Amino acid sequence: MANAGSPDRRPGDVRATVRGLTPGYFALVMASGIISVGMRLAGHVAVSVLLLAVCAVSFVVLVVLNVWRLIAYRDAVREDFLDPARGFGFFTFIAGGNVLGVRLAMDGHHAAAAVLGGVGFMAWLLLGYVIPWTAVLGRAERPVLTKANGTWFIWVVAGQSVSTSAATLQPALPALRDALAVVAVFSWSVSLFLYAAVGVMVSARLLIYELRPTDLTPPYWVAMGASAITVLAGARIVEMVDTPMVEATRGLVAGVSVSIWAFGTWLIPVLVAAGWWRHHTHRVPLRYEPSLWSMVFPMGMYAVAATYLSRADDLPLVGVVGAVGIWGAFAVWSLVLAAMVVSATRAGVGYAGRRSDASTY
Repeated sequence: MANAGSPDRRPGDVRATVRGLTPGYFALVMASGIISVGMRLAGHVAVSVLLLAVCAVSFVVLVVLNVWRLIAYRDAVREDFLDPARGFGFFTFIAGGNVLGVRLAMDGHHAAAAVLGGVGFMAWLLLGYVIPWTAVLGRAERPVLTKANGTWFIWVVAGQSVSTSAATLQPALPALRDALAVVAVFSWSVSLFLYAAVGVMVSARLLIYELRPTDLTPPYWVAMGASAITVLAGARIVEMVDTPMVEATRGLVAGVSVSIWAFGTWLIPVLVAAGWWRHHTHRVPLRYEPSLWSMVFPMGMYAVAATYLSRADDLPLVGVVGAVGIWGAFAVWSLVLAAMVVSATRAGVGYAGRRSDASTY
């Protein structure tokens, strides 16, 4: 494909980019948004606003491109829905919109956050049934378990993003406090069980079938990200204004959240070791691909979850982990963003949407 700046670049290249756009690219929005939240909590307002701008602009651009793709290339969208290795990437739209909404709510933009939260909730209800059916249960090909990968955990992340959005808005919208409390606890509870179910399926795939170095793609970090956002949603539920639903579940949610945070922390060395085995031991090239954003998001989410958990359950040591972790996440975000820009410059705009054999995202 011709370079973006070359005179021989064909007009059809842009259309090819849209057609091949990966459904998981909203992970860019998720990563930028959650690190913006973390920087805002740490008091680094200027950096947070910059990240918010990237988050908002990328969300709008990706929505436009995906609508274009849905209208012009329905066959490609349908193919993604039927692919168990890629279909769960559609859940990044839900999580991305909700993370953006939560960040806007921190600046008092509750109306915009409520709209994004409402769209995310409806999309979660719809896609939460459609994608598991089209990508997994409805397939004639068996065994489907061979296609299980880290992107399946985005199903969990989407549900917990709904819970986080509802819990964030609940104190600010008195007329909807009871309803938002129910939504927050409902989506948190459902997603907790889904986390266990997805964990069993992905673990079974890793244990039963051959594992190649190229199979351990960056989305496996979402296993940790899903635990982190479960902790974040739980911490926000603990901080909600009292309602019957909150009073009935606050103690349970607080205790489970601490346990999930411990498990997510335990996963980090495992994921680092897997990356070492993939890139150092087996020399798989480390180059830019859209799925790298699914590694950045969990890092930022882990730091933010630690900050909120420290505040909700009075755990100062956990708060220190969050304060240090957010800068590490920002450093990785900066590297991946630079790699994306360099890759797009070298290979043309079409590279950003190209399907990569090394990526199942």
